[in-house]
Amino acid sequence: MEHVLTYPRTVYRDDHEMLRETVRRFLERECAPRQAQWEADGRVDRETWLKAGREGLLCTTIDSQWGGSDGDFGHAAVIVEEIARSGLNGLGFGLHSDVVAPYIARLGTEAQKAKWLPACAKGELILAIAMSEPGAGSDLKSIRTTAKREGEHYVINGAKTFISNGLNCDLVIVVCKTDPDMGAKGVSLIAVEADRVGFRKGRKLDKMGQEAADTAELFFEDVRVPVDNLLGEENKGFAYLMQELAQERLIIALGAATKMECMLAETVRYTKERIVFGKPLFDFQNTRFKLAEVKARTTAVRMMVDQYLSEHLKRKLTVEEAAICKLFVTEELSKALDDMLQLYGGYGYMKEYPITRAFIDTRVMRIYGGTSEVMKELISRQL
Repeated sequence: MEHVLTYPRTVYRDDHEMLRETVRRFLERECAPRQAQWEADGRVDRETWLKAGREGLLCTTIDSQWGGSDGDFGHAAVIVEEIARSGLNGLGFGLHSDVVAPYIARLGTEAQKAKWLPACAKGELILAIAMSEPGAGSDLKSIRTTAKREGEHYVINGAKTFISNGLNCDLVIVVCKTDPDMGAKGVSLIAVEADRVGFRKGRKLDKMGQEAADTAELFFEDVRVPVDNLLGEENKGFAYLMQELAQERLIIALGAATKMECMLAETVRYTKERIVFGKPLFDFQNTRFKLAEVKARTTAVRMMVDQYLSEHLKRKLTVEEAAICKLFVTEELSKALDDMLQLYGGYGYMKEYPITRAFIDTRVMRIYGGTSEVMKELISRQL
């Protein structure tokens, strides 16, 4: 696909770009031929996870002593971008490697890291994190799932929904109230193995898009978990979440920026080939001007994302900056996709076209990881 942006990218090193080629080949060889089956099954098969582990594509930022690749976030970002570029849906690698595994790496004891992380890097142990509930989405303070201490165990009760990797997960970090009277100050993070008695995976949720993503409900009924499964300190969970959510929001922005760029290139190609009233659609001034606007916005998005990526590589990205990045990039992507889809006419409503799939699959980017409205709230607090 032709490259339509003239802005030079300097944020990545040669070793990052070498990984990019490896990821691109893996997605083309191992994943693209399986996409239709994944969508039919409602999940990515376990063998693909194991293959990704063998290729070193999981947990790239985790220390090698725990099975990772000793990479920095640039390596993780390359994988996020290439999955977005591929047009595939359902791959929960980024959530597993760059959202959930860092909680274990940063908060876990030596025993916890040794027990879980090597298997995560191999793709043998798939991770999920359970935040959202039927009555509490972006408002994490309102969660009702409880974990009561009984001797050397926590007893967990509650329900979670919209959980990515929910069907495949072998270990889920559960956000729960260990002290319900303390509100946000009573939240803890507890790791729960999927084979625990009382833990049940519900149905795969019927989503608007991303049919291959195993998004599910999770239920906890008197699930007994050893106190040793607590991540970090009791009642410090809310602070831990705030620290890690900045990276999750940057990941979403990275994928959105890449999707915007790819769909611009695809739409330029399409409009130059599509004949309308005896001439290419691209030759109409309205088409060219619309695409010029999208290119300007796509360039601005790319410059913003690369700047914030550079900051995060130095571990300087703040919660506010991550919120600004996610808000701006995902909202711009939504506008751009709508403008470009319109240029396809009736074909823009057909799911076999990449623009249509992108329009459907990326709508959730303005919702998950914190809605646009929550991002505005976070930003406005610093004004």
